[in-house]
Amino acid sequence: MDSAKHINYYTEEDYYNLPDDVRTELIEGVFYDMAAPSQLHQELVVKICSMIDNHISRSKGKCKVIPAPFDVKLEKDKDNIVQPDISVICDRDKLDGVRCNGAPDWIIEIVSPGSVHHDYARKLKLYQRAGVKEYWIVDPENESVTTYFFDADSAHIEGYDFTDTVKTGLFDTLNISFSEIMESINT
Repeated sequence: MDSAKHINYYTEEDYYNLPDDVRTELIEGVFYDMAAPSQLHQELVVKICSMIDNHISRSKGKCKVIPAPFDVKLEKDKDNIVQPDISVICDRDKLDGVRCNGAPDWIIEIVSPGSVHHDYARKLKLYQRAGVKEYWIVDPENESVTTYFFDADSAHIEGYDFTDTVKTGLFDTLNISFSEIMESINT
């Protein structure tokens, strides 16, 4: 399913008819294959999810944090099904036991060498349009975190490196220390 050579427009039905072992996302009717993530990628997902989940549990919050692979159908009438590395969903009515129907409140993508354009451009536009409130791109290779806070028609963007502690917009009292995460991964 080479997206550069697509001639067909694929639909949600086509997506769900794929074999279970195919890792792909459907964006604007085009399939985008997903490579298997690296060990560092997966360790970052686990650590970040754990921090968010612990915060939600401690504060008795209603949000759910769900790591990939987990389908997110961003917009009702569009053929867009993605699998963000981390989705935080606060409206539990969007969850049907199989996928999230509608935009998560907060999405975090961990950049892999093959996903740079996909995460920084294609998904950025898609997530903003779909109504995601907060989008983080964690880039292990450059040891950076870019945060986007979306409202109406604008975005507030902040950049950090792995020595910084990043404050979330969704939770007033949650700060994520990437130096602590990397220290725990590297020990």
